[in-house]
Amino acid sequence: MRKITFLLLLFSLSYSAFADTISDKEKDALVKIYHATNGAEWKIKWDLSLSVSTWFGVEINNGEVVGLNLSDNNLNGKLPSAIGNLRHLQILSLFSNQIEGELPDSLYEISTLKVLLLNNNKFSGALSNKIRNLNSLENFSLFDNNFGGEIPKDLENLHHLSEMNLSYNQFESTVSKKIALLDALNMTMFDKDGNPFLLEINTEKEILQ
Repeated sequence: MRKITFLLLLFSLSYSAFADTISDKEKDALVKIYHATNGAEWKIKWDLSLSVSTWFGVEINNGEVVGLNLSDNNLNGKLPSAIGNLRHLQILSLFSNQIEGELPDSLYEISTLKVLLLNNNKFSGALSNKIRNLNSLENFSLFDNNFGGEIPKDLENLHHLSEMNLSYNQFESTVSKKIALLDALNMTMFDKDGNPFLLEINTEKEILQ
């Protein structure tokens, strides 16, 4: 009986350890995000010497990182391209920080993303047409950043998208009615002088695909 109990305990510990294990590639991506966004100054820091399962905001399922929620945690700096190695990520929530710069191209390759919340940061640059790769996206917010250029028409092809807020940026040109209806603030942007304006709705007849 004592031997059986010992074996069950050993199995339980082994299973627990396995459940907390992620690939070296994913762990390396998390470490690079930590350093690139000044992890030493985060409100809730990671102890890199401990198991990834203890790291704040990291959700692991079946040995894969499926969620990263570091909102309002004093992140500043730029997102590293290594973030694209979190291939199974479904939720990325980084709102209310001080992250700046353009979105790395690798981010657009995480086709499993369902929730992408980057609002209230200092992101800039244009959105890539590669946004079409995020075909699982349901909730998308870039509210209150410094993005510019045109809003990619490919957003219309994200058929699971039900919530979106791109307002309070510096996007230009026109948008389709379909995209505008998804935005809670009707595409209110800021011009170069900081004055608010509404993006014009493209009223041209759309060609059925």
